[in-house]
Amino acid sequence: MTILYLDAFSGISGDMTVGALLDLGLSLADLREQLAQLPLDGHSLWATTRHVNGIAATKFDVQVETHAHGHQHRPFSAIRDMLDGSALEPAARAMALRIFTKLAEAEARVHGTTADKVTFHEVGAVDSIVDIVGTAVGVTRLGAEAVYVSPLPLGSGMVASQHGPLPVPAPATVELLRGFPTRIDGVGELVTPTGAAIVAALATPGPAPEFRLQAVGYGAGTRVVPDRPNVLRLVVGERLAAAEHDEVIVLETNIDDLNPEFYDHVMERLFTGGARDVYLAPVHMKKNRPGILLSVVCAAADREPLAAVIFAETSAIGVRYTPARRLTLARRTERVETKYGPVTVKIARTPDGDINVAPEYDDCKRVAIERGVPIKLVYQAALTAAVSAHHE
Repeated sequence: MTILYLDAFSGISGDMTVGALLDLGLSLADLREQLAQLPLDGHSLWATTRHVNGIAATKFDVQVETHAHGHQHRPFSAIRDMLDGSALEPAARAMALRIFTKLAEAEARVHGTTADKVTFHEVGAVDSIVDIVGTAVGVTRLGAEAVYVSPLPLGSGMVASQHGPLPVPAPATVELLRGFPTRIDGVGELVTPTGAAIVAALATPGPAPEFRLQAVGYGAGTRVVPDRPNVLRLVVGERLAAAEHDEVIVLETNIDDLNPEFYDHVMERLFTGGARDVYLAPVHMKKNRPGILLSVVCAAADREPLAAVIFAETSAIGVRYTPARRLTLARRTERVETKYGPVTVKIARTPDGDINVAPEYDDCKRVAIERGVPIKLVYQAALTAAVSAHHE
């Protein structure tokens, strides 16, 4: 899976996002061609290289002719109609509309109205429309299947707007970033409403998964920020199959006076009761008596019921429990066809992308009995079929 990581250590704006996408390889000619599908006259697009604290970044600019400034107040409904009626590629059009919709909904909450009644001022201007549509074109060109974002520095101070001075972060920015990791950091507006809308529409809150880094691009901002390079870093990578986390309880008891024949029944009852795993280990107890350590891994909710099974089915008079955390690989079951018949296999993918395949023993046993063949032949056939299916 291709992921896009927005490393916004100096915040994010629309022009910084497009600049970073151009730095990643988006063609300016392609961007111009796509934006020509919109009825936006009187502007031109430029991309230049700017060195910011020694980092070569792409500065994206939209130059708007003087007569075009009179059209900067646009209701959300007009922008939606413009996008719906355009010849933009469907994926880019849908993404741009999603960004504008997020922004309209946030503005509506701030002003106590509905999205359809929202009129964009700064964001309704040609350059902001170009930034949002340009972002949509660039992200779809990358083929990113998931987008993540770093904790965002919100900045501080006041910013001028059509409504007069507004606190930083702007009210719409605050609305858009609900649920995203942020921090009170920096001077001035580091996250613009357009940048926040891009994050809200495209990114998943929380840390990015492990990924294999493939490419990086830098987009330069307009201002000089004294305490950091004013650039947005976009990182493209291939997601690794990371291990998952879960919380479990481990129940344990030492037994030295139970008929060994009973353990099969005890284990069956524990598994039926929801145990994740049950295992026995030989131990030497007090007075050097040989015994058995019975261990049960289970969910916290199953602790009491499974402890009751242990008390009922064994001679134990005490059960200790310990909370534990596990790293587990995502797994699923599949049916594969073999010359002996269908067999269920368990598939797990390791963090480096390889797969672990394990045919289900009970299925192999059933097929072996039905076909009158050794179980090892059925097991090997299922293993070969599963591995072949995942390497085609």
